[in-house]
Amino acid sequence: MGRWGITFPLAGMPLPAQRELARSLPDLGYTDVWSAESAGTDAFTPLALVAEWAPRLRLGTAIVPVSTRGPGLLAMSAATLAEAAPGRFVLGVGSSSPVIVSGWNAREFTDPYRTVRDTLRFLRRALAGEKVDGDFGSFSVARFSLERPPEPAPPIMLAALRPGMLRLAAREADGAITNWLAPHDVPKIRAELGAETELVARVFVCPTTDAAAARGLGRRLISSYLTVPVYAAFHDWLGRRDDLRAMHEAWARGDRKAANAAIPDHVVDDLIVHGGAEECRQRVREYVARGVDTPVITVLPTGADPAAAVRALAP
Repeated sequence: MGRWGITFPLAGMPLPAQRELARSLPDLGYTDVWSAESAGTDAFTPLALVAEWAPRLRLGTAIVPVSTRGPGLLAMSAATLAEAAPGRFVLGVGSSSPVIVSGWNAREFTDPYRTVRDTLRFLRRALAGEKVDGDFGSFSVARFSLERPPEPAPPIMLAALRPGMLRLAAREADGAITNWLAPHDVPKIRAELGAETELVARVFVCPTTDAAAARGLGRRLISSYLTVPVYAAFHDWLGRRDDLRAMHEAWARGDRKAANAAIPDHVVDDLIVHGGAEECRQRVREYVARGVDTPVITVLPTGADPAAAVRALAP
């Protein structure tokens, strides 16, 4: 069996209550725990807990925005977790979005490609223990060095959707992280990334046989995410422009109900895994068959016990 990841912490459970579940993950067959960061938990703290609770798991951030922290603070946070889980931590970084960077964190969101590229180059040197001084293009750093450089330095992966960022990940990072795609989209991602670079994909899983409920939740998520310009452009590139045109038009009018209703069932079924546990597992395995190295399940809320869902979705 290859890698099989889960997004942590789970929604609907207090973080401390997830300790015993985290400890059981390796025995269930999970190899990875990946965190996310938007307006819930930060990306690093849950992984620090899991590093102690389950020392056999690989840990990764998917992702930390490069613009919500200064480069030195980002390097310190990554170095701390890499020291807590030596050889088991992967730093995943990405550009994020104007809402998160500017709207919620009062930071500039300009030229995301250059900012991601330059931050990657800074982190490579800083996490290797170098004294870093100079102009990186989108920012400058004056004589920064980590007091506790980790050994080994953690791999760095980039969040990547379209060709430019995928090619950057292949050239300068240790892997790419993507999401909001169907299994049949993976070969198009692979064509830009190449065959040798690790591909991590977050897969949204709604483990219920109530298809109407799963599609209702899926539509709300799709209209919230895929109307963000970077995701809209991603799905145009993947070939869903016509399928999502009516959603975008309704969203632009401010009619969210109509936007949700305009999303075709087949698009929801492409992007949201739903059904019984075995059906969901088989669907996740389709991503692997098409070229994903590490599927990372994000369990969507169904009203049932999320810990039970994690156990049921184990490989």
